[in-house]
Amino acid sequence: MDNRTKIVEKVPDNISDLPGTILKKHQKKFMITITEEGIQEKRRIALTSVGAAVFLTGFKLIVGLLTGSLGILSEALHSGLDLVAAGITFLAVKYADRPADKDHNFGHGKIENFSALIETFLLVVTCGWIVYEAINRLVYKTVELEVTFWSFAVMGISIIIDYSRSRALKRIAVKYDSQALEADALHFSTDILSSIVVIFGLICVSFGYDWADPVAALIVAAIVLWISFELGKRAFDMLIDRAPDGLDKRISEIMKNIPQVLNWHDLRARKAGSQVFIEMNIHVDKNMTIEKAHMIAHSVEDAITEQIKHANVIIHPEPD
Repeated sequence: MDNRTKIVEKVPDNISDLPGTILKKHQKKFMITITEEGIQEKRRIALTSVGAAVFLTGFKLIVGLLTGSLGILSEALHSGLDLVAAGITFLAVKYADRPADKDHNFGHGKIENFSALIETFLLVVTCGWIVYEAINRLVYKTVELEVTFWSFAVMGISIIIDYSRSRALKRIAVKYDSQALEADALHFSTDILSSIVVIFGLICVSFGYDWADPVAALIVAAIVLWISFELGKRAFDMLIDRAPDGLDKRISEIMKNIPQVLNWHDLRARKAGSQVFIEMNIHVDKNMTIEKAHMIAHSVEDAITEQIKHANVIIHPEPD
């Protein structure tokens, strides 16, 4: 059996009605973690994003240098950072799904969260340069721009590729709850918005409004900074083990449907990559056998893992 696979036991909901001596023959097993096929799918989508970023960066850089458009050059730099980010994402998904070992008891999932934070930092640095150059052109110097067919062609092709990659990345990110792939999807989605802004700036320049190009670059920077803040905050929250939003309410709804549990408390939860680690205490009838209390704890674990994707649950039963 693949050592990435975690096996848990599932017992009937009416466990309290079953004699403790025959509980085990009602048990069945199921898998709750990512398969080798899923790991390969994540790596494949990350690698194709690297290829797309290489093409877009080179294309934009060539056209930007030929036309002198800061909007296109800022997009080239943005795509260059996307290339670095895509490379980081590929490495992150390659190593984050490694199974737990003696040195990393909770697995390697936080590599994805750390990579997302690095991508955020790279985007902020990029925005700093864009803002500096845009203000410099607006206030201190004038740059002659040449708006050609290729100026619009490169942005149009960019939008098509970015849309395709962002959709594909988002689909796989949701499927496997991968923050690294989600960060990559945000990069490409941001490129779509900024490309539209640059096209608008180029249209204005073609009518003689040269100031529109650096203004478009500033708008690109603002969009990227806003997305970067949201991405960075979520990555940082996971790195400092902030409890997932809304998880306590979901657990509360699950517990309402398990009558054998008289009370529950001390819920603790955190995320590492796609994995959610949950610990909590439950109260059961004090006259219940240890075996029956143990199996109820397993039924709670099963109920949670069925409702919460990639959950790793530890339940501690107490007498009431």
